Amino acid sequence: MKKSTLAALALCIGLGGCATASKDVPTTYMSPKLFETYNCAQLSSELQRISTRVVQLGGRLDKAASNDKALTGVGVILFWPALLHLGGTKVPEANYARLKGEFDAVQQSLNIKQCPAEAIVAAK
Repeated sequence: MKKSTLAALALCIGLGGCATASKDVPTTYMSPKLFETYNCAQLSSELQRISTRVVQLGGRLDKAASNDKALTGVGVILFWPALLHLGGTKVPEANYARLKGEFDAVQQSLNIKQCPAEAIVAAK
């Protein structure tokens, strides 16, 4: 029993199958130059749009990570084939990392253009 449990755990880790929580997804760098043609109002609007998407996608990633933790516990203890259903969030993680980078780039653009604080605060 111990060998099969260890084998199942090794399989989970080896496949890299566990979903990543949003806080652990590294930000992809995006240049603020992407937004140099935007005015302050457009930057504020873009920051709000990105912020909404970051929250939505981050929630999905966190839920997937939580589900994977629970499934790992069940798989290791009761039914190892359940471990084969872990992960599968690489594309959403890449999108989340890109969105975080865009968010940072828009914030930098707001600062570079010296937009009024109301534009920045309204987006949060």
